[in-house]
Amino acid sequence: MFCRALYLVLLGLSLSSFTAQAAPLDGTIQGVFRKVTAPVTHPVNSTVKNANVGNGQLQRRQNRGNNRGNGGNNGNNGGNNGGNNRGNGGNNGNNGGNNGNNGGNNGNNGNNGNNGNNGNNGNNGNNGNNGGGNNVDPQVSLTLDPAVIAPAFANDGQDVPVAGQVASLTSTNNFINFCLLSDLPLTNGQQITGGSCNPAPIGLIPSINNMPSSKFVNPPNLSTLKADTAFNVEMNIANMQTGFFVNAQKNYFAAPQVLNADGQIQGHSHVVIEKITSLQQTQPTDPRVFAFFKGLNAAAAGGKLTAAVTNGLPAGVYRLSSINTSTNHQPVIVPVAQHGSLDDAIYFTITADGNPAAGQAALAAP
Repeated sequence: MFCRALYLVLLGLSLSSFTAQAAPLDGTIQGVFRKVTAPVTHPVNSTVKNANVGNGQLQRRQNRGNNRGNGGNNGNNGGNNGGNNRGNGGNNGNNGGNNGNNGGNNGNNGNNGNNGNNGNNGNNGNNGNNGGGNNVDPQVSLTLDPAVIAPAFANDGQDVPVAGQVASLTSTNNFINFCLLSDLPLTNGQQITGGSCNPAPIGLIPSINNMPSSKFVNPPNLSTLKADTAFNVEMNIANMQTGFFVNAQKNYFAAPQVLNADGQIQGHSHVVIEKITSLQQTQPTDPRVFAFFKGLNAAAAGGKLTAAVTNGLPAGVYRLSSINTSTNHQPVIVPVAQHGSLDDAIYFTITADGNPAAGQAALAAP
């Protein structure tokens, strides 16, 4: 009896072994059994071949092989590959994996590359690209933050055309590389007389209630002064915090316009006196030629700026103008196109004795 029982046990074990050996090893049983007939490697741009595995697993292996070392060359796969794009962060082909130097974490995962579903985040900069993930100061980051992109810059304005209206230049990245379109050198904080391209943005723009304005007090308009005699230029100014200026040789146009806590432009003014042929002159003047120029760098005293013309001017007819500017010497920028003049201009005459020329007294009369 014992021998019969032993025989039955041995027969059962033999049949179990035969059944297990006959089971197919083609990877169709939930991926539990996998028969690999060639070694699986993952060189850059390699393709896994002869791996008898399920389609989903094969796709993942192919993507891993293609994406390791590329850091996201599969840009077009993006979110479509979802979990398959482990290692390339989906759409990070352009912005994610390849931007390892920009985002800090982007080298292999474009921030959320391992999540697959977050592949598109590489474009949004949560996301390493904009330094958000690494607490990089956006003012030193070399990547444009999507939060400051102005979508209307992509519109050329011709959707509602006006007679004679030309199409605007357009951009989807705030014109950050605009100066590459020109052979001109960068302004780079200098006054380049041969022309240049300035990459600094316009900056902060005040409300319509804070648009600056100026008006000359002295000399009075159409007045007459004595030749070669000292006099003061006096100008009232409003809605602008004066006394702010930078090094004009190193920081010219090198920073955006800024406002103070009251929303007023911080900057300074200038006065320029040009000699003209007569009070009736209609020919435009040459901006390169002037008789007197002075930057009014001090803060206004009682709302008034002053410049001393210590040696006076020779006899002639003159135009006096103001040039109100922001801190970095750029002309002040205001929020609307239709506004009154932000500067002032008057005309005066200088004679040998300081007396009006014939007919001049009548012009100067109130």
